Amino acid sequence: MSRLALSDEILLSVEKPARYIGNEVNMVKKDPDNVDIRAVFAFPDVYEIGMSHLGMQILSHMFNEREDVYCERVFSPWPDLHQILKEKNIPLFALESQDPVKEFDWLLMTLQYEMCYPNILQILDLSHIPLKSEDRTEHDPIVIGGGPCACNPEPIAEFFDLFYIGEGETVYDQLLDLYKKHKNSGSYRREEFLREAAHIDGIYVPSLYNVAYHKDGTIASFAPKEPDVPLKVVRQVVEDLSEVLYPDKPVIPFLQIVQDRVTLEIQRGCIRGCRFCQAGMIYRPLRERSLEYLEEKAYAMLENTGYGEISLSSLSSSDYTHIEELISDLIGRLQDDHVNISLPSLRIDNFSLDVMQKVQDVKKSSLTFAPEAGSQRLRDVINKGLTAREILAGAQQAFWGGWNKVKLYFMLGLPTETEEDMHSIAQLAEDIAECYDEIPKENRMGKCQITVSTSFFVPKPFTPFQWCPICDKKDFLDRAHIVNEAIKSQPRHKRIRYNWHHADVTMIEGILARGDRRLSDVLIRVYEKGGIFPAWTEYYDDAVWSEAFKESGVDVQFYTTRERGKEEIFPWDFIDSGVTKEFLWREWERAQKGETTPNCRMQCSGCGANRFMGGVCYEDSH
Repeated sequence: MSRLALSDEILLSVEKPARYIGNEVNMVKKDPDNVDIRAVFAFPDVYEIGMSHLGMQILSHMFNEREDVYCERVFSPWPDLHQILKEKNIPLFALESQDPVKEFDWLLMTLQYEMCYPNILQILDLSHIPLKSEDRTEHDPIVIGGGPCACNPEPIAEFFDLFYIGEGETVYDQLLDLYKKHKNSGSYRREEFLREAAHIDGIYVPSLYNVAYHKDGTIASFAPKEPDVPLKVVRQVVEDLSEVLYPDKPVIPFLQIVQDRVTLEIQRGCIRGCRFCQAGMIYRPLRERSLEYLEEKAYAMLENTGYGEISLSSLSSSDYTHIEELISDLIGRLQDDHVNISLPSLRIDNFSLDVMQKVQDVKKSSLTFAPEAGSQRLRDVINKGLTAREILAGAQQAFWGGWNKVKLYFMLGLPTETEEDMHSIAQLAEDIAECYDEIPKENRMGKCQITVSTSFFVPKPFTPFQWCPICDKKDFLDRAHIVNEAIKSQPRHKRIRYNWHHADVTMIEGILARGDRRLSDVLIRVYEKGGIFPAWTEYYDDAVWSEAFKESGVDVQFYTTRERGKEEIFPWDFIDSGVTKEFLWREWERAQKGETTPNCRMQCSGCGANRFMGGVCYEDSH
C-alpha cells in the first residue's frame, strides 16, 4: 500500500477512516510524473454520498483513458477530520496518490445540489487554495465547476475559474488539449488560458463578464467585458449515448455507500415535461442507450465488481423503449448468479406488475410512486400527466401482486395550491389504503402500510416555474400542518404515516437556486461560522444562515417570495440550455390556466431541444 497522508494516530481517531485511505478495488493507479496533466475530481460532500454519484465515475474514467492525464478523487472531510486538518495545518489530499490537492493542475467539482455550496469553500480552504478566483496565481489549480447546479453558477461564480456547462462527454478533451498546450509553452499564464478557454463551446469564465443591477436589485445587464468573449454559453449535449465512454470497472469502496451497487444509466433526459422538474428540462431531449450497449456494460461491470445488484437508472425508467426486453435478457443471464435488478423512477401509470415481479426478491420491498400533487387540478398545473384512476389502478395492481407497502411523494407550496389541494393528499392516501381492503384476505401479505412524504416546492432555473415565488417558512409549515391533520381525520389513518421536509433548509435552497453573485459573501460568512454540511440535519444551523444574510445586507424576500416579471433578466439567462425562454414562459402561462402539454412522444411542443439533432426529437425519422 502506498504512503498515507494521515498518520495512524489520526486515522484511528476519526469516524470511518476508510473514507481517506484510497487503494480501493479498481482504483486507477498511474505514475504522476509520467502524465502532462494531474486532475482531481472533488465531490463537496462526504465519501459515501460522492462515491454513489455516477457522473463522477463517468468523467474520472474518461479522463484516465487518456495517457497524458491522471484523474484522482477527493471528498469533503467529515467534521472530525476537518477540525484536525485545520488544527495541524495538514493540506487536503487526493485519495489515489495522497498528494495535496494544491499540487494538481485542475480541481474539478461536481455541483449536484445547492446545499453543498459551503463545502465548496471547505475543500478550497483545506486545500490551501484562495477562495476567490481573483486571488489565485499560476501556482494554484484551475478550479472548475460542473453538474446540474452549474445551470445557474452565479451564486458561486467568484469561487470558480471556469464552469463546464452541460454533459461532460463532449468538450473536455478540447479543454484538456488547450491546457496542455499552455502548460507546456514555457510561459504559462492562467489569465491567457482562461480567456482562450472561454471560446470553447460550453465553457463559462465568470471573470470575463460584468453584471450591473437596477435600484430595485434586479439585473440591469449581464455582458462580456470584451467583444471577443461569447455573449451566450451554449449547454453541451451528447447526441448518441451509445458512442461515449462508460466505466467498465467502477471503484469498489471499502465501506458501504448510499448506492452500493452497479449503476447503469439506460437513458438521459425525459419526455414528460413536468413543469417543476429542472432535470427534465435541462437534459432534453431524451436519448436512449442501445440495448446491446447496455447489456455489454451491465455484464462487464458486474463481473469486474462482484456486486449482487444492478440499478437501471434514469429519470423515468419505464419510458425506456426496450425496458421489458432489457430486464428479461438480464434476468435470463443473471438469475443463476442471484443478482438483484433495481428499477427506480417508475411511473405508476406505466406500472408493469409482470416486470416488477421479475425484478423483486421473494420478499416484496415497498413500492415508491410520486403523484407530486393530491388533486387532479394541481397535477394538471404541474403537467404531471397522472389521473386518480391511473394511480389507484396501479396501487391495486401492486397489492394484487403481493406488495403491502407503498411510499407516496408529494410537494407542498406548488403554484396555485389551495387548501383543497392539500386535503386531497390525505384523501388519495386514504383511497389507496381502501384499495388494499378490496384484496381477499388470503391474498394479502400482512398489514397495509402507506407512507406519505411531502417536500416543499423550490422553483428552479430553466423550468416554467422559474418566475413564481416560493412560500415563506411559516406558510410551508402551515401547509404541512393542514396535511397532517387531514391524514389524522381519515378512517384508515392508522395505516398512513406522514413525514415532511424541513422548511428552513428549503428556504436556503430556494435562495441559492435562483441567486446571483451577491450571495458569494453570504456563503463565505456561512463557512467562516462553521456552516459546513448544511444538507445534513445534525449540522444545519438556521442561526448561522440568518446571521450571514443579515451581515451581508441581503434581503431574503427578494430571492424568495417575490414573483418575477416576464422581462426580468435572470442570473442564468446568458446560458443557452436548448430549451428556449419563450417555451418556458408559454408553459408558465399554461400552468396558471391548468392546461396540460402532451409528452414528447405524443406531440412535439416546440421547446427548442431539437437543435441538438438527436434523441426523441428524431425517433420517427429513423
